[in-house]
Amino acid sequence: MTREELIESAKKLKQPSEQATMEYHEKSDQLAAKMNQIMEKRPDAAYMTGGNISMMQDNHRNHARFMDSIFMIYSPAVLVDTVLWVFRAYRSHGFQLTYWPAQLDTWVEIFRQDLTEQTFSEIYPFYNWMIVNQPAFVALSDNFVPTDTTVTGH
Repeated sequence: MTREELIESAKKLKQPSEQATMEYHEKSDQLAAKMNQIMEKRPDAAYMTGGNISMMQDNHRNHARFMDSIFMIYSPAVLVDTVLWVFRAYRSHGFQLTYWPAQLDTWVEIFRQDLTEQTFSEIYPFYNWMIVNQPAFVALSDNFVPTDTTVTGH
Protein backbone atom coordinates (compact mmCIF):
# COMPACT_ATOMS: atom_id res chain seq x y z
CA MET A 1 0.00 0.00 0.00
CA THR A 2 1.27 3.48 -0.83
CA ARG A 3 1.00 6.70 1.16
CA GLU A 4 -1.57 7.94 -1.34
CA GLU A 5 -3.66 4.77 -0.90
CA LEU A 6 -3.55 5.25 2.87
CA ILE A 7 -4.74 8.84 2.45
CA GLU A 8 -7.58 7.66 0.19
CA SER A 9 -8.63 5.10 2.79
CA ALA A 10 -8.39 7.74 5.55
CA LYS A 11 -10.70 10.00 3.53
CA LYS A 12 -13.47 7.48 4.23
CA LEU A 13 -13.26 8.24 7.96
CA LYS A 14 -15.98 10.58 9.17
CA GLN A 15 -14.97 13.49 11.37
CA PRO A 16 -16.58 13.02 14.80
CA SER A 17 -19.46 15.24 15.80
CA GLU A 18 -18.86 18.37 17.86
CA GLN A 19 -20.36 16.59 20.89
CA ALA A 20 -18.02 13.59 20.54
CA THR A 21 -15.04 15.84 19.89
CA MET A 22 -15.80 17.88 23.01
CA GLU A 23 -16.13 14.79 25.19
CA TYR A 24 -12.81 13.44 23.91
CA HIS A 25 -11.21 16.86 24.42
CA GLU A 26 -12.50 17.20 27.98
CA LYS A 27 -11.33 13.70 28.93
CA SER A 28 -8.09 13.51 26.94
CA ASP A 29 -5.75 14.24 29.88
CA GLN A 30 -7.39 11.60 32.07
CA LEU A 31 -7.44 9.12 29.17
CA ALA A 32 -3.69 9.62 28.61
CA ALA A 33 -3.00 9.27 32.34
CA LYS A 34 -4.96 6.01 32.45
CA MET A 35 -3.12 4.81 29.36
CA ASN A 36 0.22 5.48 31.03
CA GLN A 37 -0.83 3.63 34.20
CA ILE A 38 -1.90 0.57 32.24
CA MET A 39 1.05 0.46 29.87
CA GLU A 40 3.65 1.07 32.62
CA LYS A 41 2.38 -2.02 34.45
CA ARG A 42 2.86 -4.31 31.48
CA PRO A 43 5.71 -6.77 32.03
CA ASP A 44 6.86 -6.17 28.44
CA ALA A 45 6.80 -2.35 28.65
CA ALA A 46 10.57 -1.99 28.83
CA TYR A 47 11.07 -4.37 25.91
CA MET A 48 8.41 -2.74 23.73
CA THR A 49 9.84 0.73 24.31
CA GLY A 50 13.53 -0.08 24.23
CA GLY A 51 13.58 1.00 27.87
CA ASN A 52 12.22 4.45 27.00
CA ILE A 53 9.32 4.51 29.46
CA SER A 54 9.31 8.31 29.78
CA MET A 55 9.24 8.61 25.98
CA MET A 56 6.28 6.22 25.94
CA GLN A 57 4.49 8.39 28.51
CA ASP A 58 5.16 11.50 26.40
CA ASN A 59 3.92 9.66 23.32
CA HIS A 60 0.61 8.84 25.01
CA ARG A 61 0.05 12.44 26.08
CA ASN A 62 1.04 13.71 22.63
CA HIS A 63 -1.13 11.09 20.97
CA ALA A 64 -4.18 12.26 22.93
CA ARG A 65 -3.46 15.89 21.97
CA PHE A 66 -2.86 15.00 18.34
CA MET A 67 -6.04 12.97 18.03
CA ASP A 68 -7.92 15.80 19.73
CA SER A 69 -6.72 18.14 16.98
CA ILE A 70 -7.53 15.56 14.26
CA PHE A 71 -11.07 15.20 15.60
CA MET A 72 -11.49 18.99 15.59
CA ILE A 73 -10.06 19.61 12.12
CA TYR A 74 -9.75 16.39 10.17
CA SER A 75 -7.04 16.11 7.54
CA PRO A 76 -6.42 12.61 6.14
CA ALA A 77 -2.96 13.60 4.84
CA VAL A 78 -1.90 14.97 8.23
CA LEU A 79 -3.15 11.81 9.94
CA VAL A 80 -1.26 9.52 7.55
CA ASP A 81 1.96 11.54 7.52
CA THR A 82 2.00 11.92 11.28
CA VAL A 83 1.47 8.21 11.89
CA LEU A 84 4.26 7.42 9.43
CA TRP A 85 6.54 9.91 11.17
CA VAL A 86 5.72 8.43 14.59
CA PHE A 87 6.45 4.88 13.44
CA ARG A 88 9.81 5.92 12.03
CA ALA A 89 10.84 8.23 14.88
CA TYR A 90 9.90 5.93 17.74
CA ARG A 91 11.41 2.85 16.10
CA SER A 92 14.67 4.79 15.79
CA HIS A 93 14.53 5.17 19.60
CA GLY A 94 14.21 1.44 20.19
CA PHE A 95 10.43 0.98 20.14
CA GLN A 96 9.48 -2.49 18.92
CA LEU A 97 6.74 -3.24 16.41
CA THR A 98 4.78 -4.95 19.21
CA TYR A 99 4.28 -1.57 20.90
CA TRP A 100 1.71 -0.25 18.41
CA PRO A 101 -0.83 -3.08 18.58
CA ALA A 102 -0.52 -3.08 22.37
CA GLN A 103 -0.94 0.69 22.50
CA LEU A 104 -3.85 0.92 20.06
CA ASP A 105 -5.74 -2.00 21.62
CA THR A 106 -5.32 -0.40 25.05
CA TRP A 107 -6.60 2.96 23.81
CA VAL A 108 -9.68 1.22 22.41
CA GLU A 109 -10.39 -0.52 25.72
CA ILE A 110 -9.97 2.72 27.68
CA PHE A 111 -12.32 4.53 25.30
CA ARG A 112 -14.86 1.73 25.56
CA GLN A 113 -14.82 2.14 29.36
CA ASP A 114 -14.47 5.90 29.76
CA LEU A 115 -16.35 7.47 26.84
CA THR A 116 -20.05 7.45 26.12
CA GLU A 117 -21.22 4.84 23.66
CA GLN A 118 -21.93 7.55 21.08
CA THR A 119 -18.48 9.11 21.34
CA PHE A 120 -16.81 5.71 21.27
CA SER A 121 -18.73 4.79 18.11
CA GLU A 122 -17.53 7.99 16.40
CA ILE A 123 -13.83 7.75 17.28
CA TYR A 124 -13.40 3.98 17.12
CA PRO A 125 -13.22 3.99 13.27
CA PHE A 126 -10.02 6.08 13.47
CA TYR A 127 -8.40 3.56 15.80
CA ASN A 128 -9.66 0.59 13.82
CA TRP A 129 -8.19 2.22 10.71
CA MET A 130 -4.81 2.58 12.47
CA ILE A 131 -4.96 -1.02 13.73
CA VAL A 132 -5.85 -2.44 10.31
CA ASN A 133 -3.17 -0.41 8.54
CA GLN A 134 -0.26 -1.16 10.88
CA PRO A 135 1.52 -3.38 8.33
CA ALA A 136 1.39 -0.56 5.77
CA PHE A 137 2.70 1.95 8.31
CA VAL A 138 5.62 -0.34 9.10
CA ALA A 139 6.49 -0.90 5.45
CA LEU A 140 6.12 2.74 4.44
CA SER A 141 7.83 4.22 7.49
CA ASP A 142 11.04 2.41 6.57
CA ASN A 143 11.34 4.73 3.57
CA PHE A 144 9.21 7.67 4.71
CA VAL A 145 10.32 11.18 3.76
CA PRO A 146 8.28 13.90 5.51
CA THR A 147 6.29 16.28 3.34
CA ASP A 148 5.09 19.80 4.01
CA THR A 149 1.87 18.34 5.53
CA THR A 150 3.71 16.25 8.09
CA VAL A 151 3.07 17.17 11.67
CA THR A 152 6.33 16.36 13.37
CA GLY A 153 5.32 17.52 16.82
CA HIS A 154 3.23 14.40 17.54
